[in-house]
Amino acid sequence: MSLNYLATRFRCSWPWDILVMLCDGRLVCGCADPYGKRVLGDARASSIREVWAGEAVTTLRAALNGGGSSFCGDCPLKVPLKKDEQPPVRPLDAGPLPHRMFIECTAACNISCYQACCAPETGIARTRQAGMLDVELFRRVTDEVGPTLGRIDFFNYGEAFLHKQAVEMCEYVKSKYPHVYLYTSTNGLALTEEKARQLSRSGIDEVTFSIDGATQASYERYRRRGKLDVALSNLRAMADEKRRAGLDVPFLNWRYILFTWNDSDEEMQLARKMAAEIGVDRLCWELTDHPEDAFSRRFLPGRPELESIQTEVWDHNNLGNAIPGATPRAQIEVRTLLPGLPLLARRGQPFRVNTGVRNLSTRPFPARASYGRRLVRLGVQLCGADGMLINRDFARGEFRDALLGGAAVDLPVDVPAVDTPGKYALKFDLVYEGVDWFERCGSPTTTKPLWVR
Repeated sequence: MSLNYLATRFRCSWPWDILVMLCDGRLVCGCADPYGKRVLGDARASSIREVWAGEAVTTLRAALNGGGSSFCGDCPLKVPLKKDEQPPVRPLDAGPLPHRMFIECTAACNISCYQACCAPETGIARTRQAGMLDVELFRRVTDEVGPTLGRIDFFNYGEAFLHKQAVEMCEYVKSKYPHVYLYTSTNGLALTEEKARQLSRSGIDEVTFSIDGATQASYERYRRRGKLDVALSNLRAMADEKRRAGLDVPFLNWRYILFTWNDSDEEMQLARKMAAEIGVDRLCWELTDHPEDAFSRRFLPGRPELESIQTEVWDHNNLGNAIPGATPRAQIEVRTLLPGLPLLARRGQPFRVNTGVRNLSTRPFPARASYGRRLVRLGVQLCGADGMLINRDFARGEFRDALLGGAAVDLPVDVPAVDTPGKYALKFDLVYEGVDWFERCGSPTTTKPLWVR
C-alpha cells in the first residue's frame, strides 16, 4: 500500500451532523473553509432540507464511507485513518436536517490579526457574493431548521457584530426557538456598551471574547488595530448586565491565545486578576502552532510550564479555568457500614447509596438553571470489576440547592438495578450536564466495588 494512498484515507463526521452557511447564503462543508471552496448548495436557491439530502452531500458521504474524498482537498478537519483502520460506515440518509449549523454574518473584520487567513489583506471578503448576511434569508433558514436544531454557532469568518442586525438576529433565534443552544465568538470591538448589554439580555447561551493580552502593547501585536480597553469595556458591560438582570446566561468566556510576547507569568497573572474583577465565567489559554515566528515556545508539549496550566487550556476540557479557584473540584465520600467493604446489591433490585459531597472550588455548583445545561449533578458510572466502563450515565444524584464554594452536603443516590450477578465497580464523579465531567479538569473521583448477588 503506497504512502500516497495512506495519506488520502481519512474519516469525517461533518456531512452527517453540521452545515455551514456563508454570509452570501452558500452552504459549505466544515468551518475550516475560509474562501468557500467546498460548496454543497445555496440557501438562496434551495431549502436546507433539499441541500442536506442533495446529490453533493450524498456523494460526499458515500466517498467518506469508502475512506475519503477528493472534494475535501486540504480541509484540516479530516481525521487520517491508520494503516489497517476501516472507515466508519454511516447511512447516506442523515435525516431531514442537520443537527447543528454555523451561520456567518460577514467575512469582513474590523482588525487585522497577524498572519491570519481572515485578515482583510487576504481578500477573504471578496470571496463572498454578498458582504453581509441578508436578514430575511437568515430568518427563512432559521425557521426551517429551528424546530429540530440543537445548536447554532453564530460566527464563522469575520466579525459577526459588524452586521448591524446581529444582536437582533440572536434575539430572533432565542425568542422563537429557545431550545437551540446559541453560541458566538467575537473580538468585542464592534459592539457598543448598549449593544453589549442588549446581547446579554437576548437569551444567547454562551459568548466568547477573544482577547490575547492583558496590556495594549502585547494585545495589538496580534490583534492589529485593536483597542484592548474597548474589548474589555464591552466584556465588562455584558458581565455587569448579566448580574444586574439576575440572569444565568450568557456564559462568558475570555479566550487568550498564547504568543511569545504575551505568555509571561506576569501578564498571564494580570489577565487572571482582570478576569476575576470583571466577573467572567471562564478564562482559558489557547495554544497554537502559528504564526511560525510567534507561537508560544514556553508551553510546547513536554515542557513543565505546559503541565502547570494543562487543565486551563481551551481544548483540554470544557471546565478548566485560569481564574484562581474557579476550576470546579469536588471531594466525594461514599458511605458504607464499615470502611473497606464493597457496596452490596441484589440482582434486579434498585438500591440507594449514601454519599457526601464537598465543593473544593470557590464558585457554587448550580442545582438549577433556566436552560438545563451547566447544572451540576453527582454522576454514577457503572464499570466492570477491572474498571472498564459499562454505562457512563448509570445514575444521577441531584442537589436540592446550589452547593457554595467550600460547603458540603449529604446526597443519597438511587441506583438502578443490575440484572446480572457478579462483581462490578461504581465510579462517582460530578458532571456539568451537557458540558463535561469534573475528572476532565483534574477533580478527584471515588470508585467503590459493587457486588451483585
